[in-house]
Amino acid sequence: MWRLSRVGHKVGRSDYSLEEFRLKRREHEKALRQARRDKHLVSKRLLLIEDEVRQEAAMDTCSDEKDVVSLFHKLQHNGPEREAHLKTLSQFLRDPSAQLAFIKQENSIHLLVGLLTGSNTQRRLQSVRCLHELSHSPHPSVASACLPATPYLLTYLSGQSTRFTELCLYTLGNLCPDSDVVREKLLAQGIIPALASCIETQKHNMAVVEAVGFTLSQLLQTKEASSKIIPSILASSLPTHLLAALIPDQNFSLGPAIECAWCLHYLTCSSENNEALLACGALLQCSTLIVSLGGAAAQGNREDGRELLVCPLLRSTANLLSSCTRGGATASLGDVELAAALCALLQAYVQTRPSLARESAWVLNNLTAQSSLFCSALLTLNLVPGLLQLLPFSQGINTMILRVLANVAHKKKDFCIQLAQVGLLSSLSATLKMADQEVLILSMDILYMLLASSPQVAGDFIRQGGLSLLETFQYYSEADVRRRAAYLLERHLLSSSSQCADSWIPPS
Repeated sequence: MWRLSRVGHKVGRSDYSLEEFRLKRREHEKALRQARRDKHLVSKRLLLIEDEVRQEAAMDTCSDEKDVVSLFHKLQHNGPEREAHLKTLSQFLRDPSAQLAFIKQENSIHLLVGLLTGSNTQRRLQSVRCLHELSHSPHPSVASACLPATPYLLTYLSGQSTRFTELCLYTLGNLCPDSDVVREKLLAQGIIPALASCIETQKHNMAVVEAVGFTLSQLLQTKEASSKIIPSILASSLPTHLLAALIPDQNFSLGPAIECAWCLHYLTCSSENNEALLACGALLQCSTLIVSLGGAAAQGNREDGRELLVCPLLRSTANLLSSCTRGGATASLGDVELAAALCALLQAYVQTRPSLARESAWVLNNLTAQSSLFCSALLTLNLVPGLLQLLPFSQGINTMILRVLANVAHKKKDFCIQLAQVGLLSSLSATLKMADQEVLILSMDILYMLLASSPQVAGDFIRQGGLSLLETFQYYSEADVRRRAAYLLERHLLSSSSQCADSWIPPS
């Protein structure tokens, strides 16, 4: 199970039971993570503790500005009820209007900082809880108001309890996207070294690893990431620890692996920096995990949530492959099982999650473009028939599969002959009838390589009705298509057609 039962996005108040409350949070969290799968999405997190959820489900925490101001004044006086006032304040601060009312009070943040740095453990925990609620505010001005607390939040990433460290991390992660000033301050205060130190000392604590991954991903999605943030990350120990987290702990959750995989994806989007990641073994680590996930998918194990890990892994792998020198992919990967895993993921998600199927084909395209070994693997492992069955699918899936087949055909004439033997010619006859011009041109390019490889292939295509099919393109509106069809007819088919006729003996 994921940790989504503990880490949730903000939800509204209701009279639901505790179990319904948790279910709603999990569904909301999943929806936001899926949205991030389709586009970069900076999203704040609200860390909900089990006992707090239980209390909130049972009580009304509605407040107005007067309640917040009253609590603020009460907190200025020391006493045995101070801890209870802090707990109530943290619940009131879920309301955006209460957040604005609180920061308008003079020295309100400094009051929380004073309690955060005090000696009372429970008050420190409740004060960081209040800061965490404020960091989740939709108002950018609240993030700027919280700046006096950031040096202490960074300092407390070392030591303290897991709950305390998580709250500090998610608070910092929530503050990152709201303001350029806040980000500049955090970078100047050393957030990158602090995160590196935190994940290094807490690498066996998956809850903290997940929180570090979230905070880092928030930083990596900002506009200045490539110039100011990524170089610092690559110079630190963070890439090594991110890669180490790409082994989901089945006894705990997929959450840490998902967050760290997204961090890796954002890092690989900066192509000039991928050499450092390749040197760290990022390609091998990603491909090893993809092989594991693909094997599970092939056996029908598509546990809910795995697709959220598959997506950033595929994107990272494709980006890393595109940065490899020719032949470098083979040296970094070696294991041809990756090709089988990608085909398994493609087939597993083509109906339910076409975007993931397309990205699986994208990685396979990059892989086969790089390496003859993986082109050969598609044939020797008998994976091509499964790919041919997916050519009727649109949404970019068929075009990407055609690119993969073109890569294989381009490598060797022997590969072309083998492709024809496993049914590619009849599949091309079908794709040549599709309306998509990109599909048409790709099909013709592959057909050219097949026909040029052997006269026997040309004869087989003619016997399947290919001659009349290409002749229809003489009247096609697009000039590129007409030229390709004319070339194929004149150079490879008309001469073969006459040879077929000469060799044909009519029945007596």
